[in-house]
Amino acid sequence: MKEFIRRIEGITSLEEAQELLMEVVEEPSEQVLKALDFAKKAHEGQYRKSGDPYVIHPILVAAIVAHVAKDETMIVAALLHDVVEDTPYGIDEIQESFGEDVAHLVEGLTKIVEIRSEELPPSSSKESLVKAALSFRKMLLASIKDVRVLIVKLCDRLHNMLTLAPLPEAKRRRIAEETLVVYAPIAHRLGISTLKNVLEDLSFFYLFPEEYRKIDEYIRSHKQELQFKLNGFIQELRQHMVKNGFGANDFEIIGRIKHYYSIYLKMQRKGISIEEVLDLLAVRILVKEPLQCYQALGIVHTNYTPLIMRFKDYIALPKENGYKTIHTTVFAHSSIFEVQLRTFAMHKTAEYGIAAHWKYKLGYVDVNLKWLENLQYQQRDIEEFYELVKDDLFSEEIAVFTPKGDVITLPRGAVALDFAYAIHTDVGHRAKAAYINKIKQPLITELRNGDIVRIELADEPLYRCSWIDTLKTARAKEQMRLLCRQKYKEINAKAAVNILASELRIEPEEIERWLQEHGISRHRVATDLNYFKDVKSRILSEYRKQKSFLGFIGPRMKFEEKEREHFLFYTHYPLAAVEFDYCCHPKRGDEVVAFRDGTKAIIHHKMCQRAQQMIGQGHPMLFVQWKTHTIPRYKVLALLPDQKGALAKLLQFLLKLDINLVSIELGKNVEQSNLCEMTIESPRLDPEALQHKLRQQRVKIIQFIPCSDPYTK
Repeated sequence: MKEFIRRIEGITSLEEAQELLMEVVEEPSEQVLKALDFAKKAHEGQYRKSGDPYVIHPILVAAIVAHVAKDETMIVAALLHDVVEDTPYGIDEIQESFGEDVAHLVEGLTKIVEIRSEELPPSSSKESLVKAALSFRKMLLASIKDVRVLIVKLCDRLHNMLTLAPLPEAKRRRIAEETLVVYAPIAHRLGISTLKNVLEDLSFFYLFPEEYRKIDEYIRSHKQELQFKLNGFIQELRQHMVKNGFGANDFEIIGRIKHYYSIYLKMQRKGISIEEVLDLLAVRILVKEPLQCYQALGIVHTNYTPLIMRFKDYIALPKENGYKTIHTTVFAHSSIFEVQLRTFAMHKTAEYGIAAHWKYKLGYVDVNLKWLENLQYQQRDIEEFYELVKDDLFSEEIAVFTPKGDVITLPRGAVALDFAYAIHTDVGHRAKAAYINKIKQPLITELRNGDIVRIELADEPLYRCSWIDTLKTARAKEQMRLLCRQKYKEINAKAAVNILASELRIEPEEIERWLQEHGISRHRVATDLNYFKDVKSRILSEYRKQKSFLGFIGPRMKFEEKEREHFLFYTHYPLAAVEFDYCCHPKRGDEVVAFRDGTKAIIHHKMCQRAQQMIGQGHPMLFVQWKTHTIPRYKVLALLPDQKGALAKLLQFLLKLDINLVSIELGKNVEQSNLCEMTIESPRLDPEALQHKLRQQRVKIIQFIPCSDPYTK
């Protein structure tokens, strides 16, 4: 693929583009030649930012499609993919000239809004996130009926990435960000590793040029040494294979240096420099039959010392995208090599995924596309949708088992409750305990590859709304969020009546009747301050005209917004203090309710059982909201000094600087136990100065990013 990409990058003329397409297609049909002529005619007079004829783009996209998938319909659709959007020709003309199947693909591609608009917002803005999420949702919905749309779109994006140079830097970064966040993960989930790796490296080049340069310089300067090690190991392996019964022509060994972005990720995960990355080199052993993979594995482990913690068998337990390979890592001559073992057929699937199966439309394919159907989330909030999708696309997978032996694929980091929701929504809602490998464990216990999990059920749904961020899978988060929203709605509706009755000194039954008569959204009354004010004013206005209501003292009420500690109240009652009851411990941002006790406001979490009982009993209540959070937050990934008391010293240091520690996690990474992840906030925080001071404390900063950045959540 690397050589093929280099050829594409060097093409600037129509003749060269056509020559490459004809070479890749080998024997072009009449349909392909007809589509080529149609594209040239339709795009005549159009030019790209580089000044090259525009038609070169669809021709080279078609060449990439032909390289990864030998499907004529997809090649024709690639040639025509911009015709409807950028030329006077319509989809009807495409259908008449090239048939319904081609028209269907072109229409699906046309529905995906082109990301390269003239005015691209900066990557840190909310508008940027919404734009990406909207386009992504359209792309998914357009491709669910026919996944070929995604494959052609990935090839289109690859060529766009190869031709970013003429664009302004801001646009290059924006397109590269979206490629890394959306397109590369989709290529991974479709099993097309050739496209995924190239998309990641190209994005890496534009997003982190300095880091890319350092890795590139190291690889180039050590290329001869690395290649010498690789060739020596391959030669030894080949000899061992032949010596142990393999015919010289029955297998193939391919060596490679890992691609740049995967090296960068490893450096980030472990907090190390490239000099400390041990497994830069990898080899693949390709054999004819699955059983031979295990025979070859025996030869490798017999002759070299394996790192058992790095062993994975994806042949016995394939990944969701159809990937089948045995992974192992071994010591050889003071070096570490990753060794992958697969059959030639598995290799084709691993490199080209679903694109390797030209009959996939008829269902003859090993690639599981259920994940694509599951991405049809129902969120109205587009940012929430985007975050859920990213969680689903980015994660590496683990395989866990039901007690009956059924395999459930989950993202790495998933907990037992994720497993419950993967079984069925009702199982997730009613899960009360998990038995992992026959041992009772909390539902938020992180699962490991190969765990056997049984879920114990309650009779009724259990509400654990504060657990949403603990879950890993989008399905579990979405279903729990829907359940909690419904419950919150019910609680808010009851609370609204209590708040109005308490503030206006009108019987709750009267408030209920009035709200029903006027079609008021009760749950909004308890959560939307402006709406509460409006409803309160309408009730006061109406009841002031009806002086028959005993005890009604509306004219003497003076409502005010009162800030107390972290809360905003709207009431006419005096408030001297805010207290938290003993039964629940809401943290900042949680859904809360406030009960009035004399001049005190008592705060409870909305899901608190005691609070719900008090609401049911009609206890006097107050309108309450958290004060708007304006203090900037930062996520910090750092390596602490490898010495006793390092964490205590860091906490004392942060306290001295008046920095609030929101969350902290240490020791989660087994390989790097002094890797610390924390979220901090301070109204006077100078990120540059803080990083400098932390380094003076011998703390190595790996990442220091604002929590508001949508691409780093």
